[in-house]
Amino acid sequence: MNHNSDKTRQEPHAAGHQAWLPVMLCFLAAICIAACQGKKPQATEEEKKYPLPDTIRVATLYSPTSYFIYRDEPMGYDYSLLKQMAADKGMEVDLKVAPSLQKMIEMLDSGEVDLLAYEVPVTSEFRKRVLPCGPKNFTHQVLVQPKKENRRLITDVTELVGEHIYVEAESKYQYRLENLNEELGGGIHIHVIDRDTLITEDLIDMVSDGQIPLTVVDDDIARINKTYHRDLDISLPLSFPQLSQWAVALGNRWLADSIDNYFALETPRRKQAELLKRYFERAKNDDGTFTLDISKGYISPFDSFFKESAKKSGMDWRLMAAQGYHESHFDSTRVSWAGARGIMQIMPRTARAYGLPSSKITNPQANIEAAGRILADLDKSLSKKVSDPQERLKFVVAAYNSGIAHVYDAIALAKKYGKDPQVWSGNVEQALLMKANPEYYSDPVCKAGYFRGRETVAYVRNVMSFYEKLKKKVPQT
Repeated sequence: MNHNSDKTRQEPHAAGHQAWLPVMLCFLAAICIAACQGKKPQATEEEKKYPLPDTIRVATLYSPTSYFIYRDEPMGYDYSLLKQMAADKGMEVDLKVAPSLQKMIEMLDSGEVDLLAYEVPVTSEFRKRVLPCGPKNFTHQVLVQPKKENRRLITDVTELVGEHIYVEAESKYQYRLENLNEELGGGIHIHVIDRDTLITEDLIDMVSDGQIPLTVVDDDIARINKTYHRDLDISLPLSFPQLSQWAVALGNRWLADSIDNYFALETPRRKQAELLKRYFERAKNDDGTFTLDISKGYISPFDSFFKESAKKSGMDWRLMAAQGYHESHFDSTRVSWAGARGIMQIMPRTARAYGLPSSKITNPQANIEAAGRILADLDKSLSKKVSDPQERLKFVVAAYNSGIAHVYDAIALAKKYGKDPQVWSGNVEQALLMKANPEYYSDPVCKAGYFRGRETVAYVRNVMSFYEKLKKKVPQT
């Protein structure tokens, strides 16, 4: 800029202001750019009052509500809340998964972790050891009953007299029913099921399938399972609400206050409501009807993309098409509850790993091409575990649906418990179902923790059945 120009000499003050204006704008722009690049803004007085560490050490437990791995991505209601808080506050998370609630509290007592991101019951017993904080969760036991046209729903506890209810042996559900039965003067037929045989989620499935009439579970577990079984009613409470929260050590009141202060803000409250809907309300399977006509020798409008991808990956394009049908009904706009996208329902993290940008993840050709590469890599990895190529296809399809870590766990469990680790049906598929049971997903041979295997087992069965049908009706070339 030339400060000796004629205009500068004639209008010194105006020119000076005009000259510095671009400089100031550049300065302000630089500040904005720095902020956008991730630099932490100046803390407000409120944030100075309630500070949070740069890295927060956290313990949690594997569970269907708090933390689990799905398609190789960490998920869970409490985990998602934790990650959101950490992102908003510019913190790193050092996460450890404990084997039990007792061990988790010991980790807090010893100073190994700062926070328990798990819903610890707020009882007099636990208040002696931890300081509750963070999001409040009220749970109560509910009756799980089927919604059927010819069956009237039970709407009052007095109507339980004469009913047959199945619960886990020596569980809080059994004790609550026994107390309720005593309060009502008897008449409830309580059937206890050995925990080694079945778990709570199995009993919910059995109510949905009509194998048993009724069961009792906590309402948060019931709500999650209702997203898979929309033919169930869970509206009748059978107990008083129980408050549970995250927890910190007794001496860390400052940290508890900081976390409470964060969750009192409007944005975290809104995010919490979104996560509640995602995990506890949004349907996790598709019960809609979709008719597919393969009589003319083609499967979908995307057959050319499946064939092109199959040539590169070495997979049968008809197998990929069978997966596309069951993943999305060939809907390129579909987004699952977990965030999987496109015809082949690829998770965002997986897409990034395969060089598929978010802008192209729903593009049919790019989505199917990436799916082919994923399947080829899964087949290569599993070839070390399952030697027969045809049998291995079932393992590959399972790993595509669940994530390969859970299939590795199921193979290890199958081997440990006397099943054939190289055969899917009746062997590894059964071991995968075992991973919903704490006794088995806490086994040292399991590395990926809890997993609800029912959907993956059904997925493999449905995909392989449809694939066999396609092989008979649709030519490979």
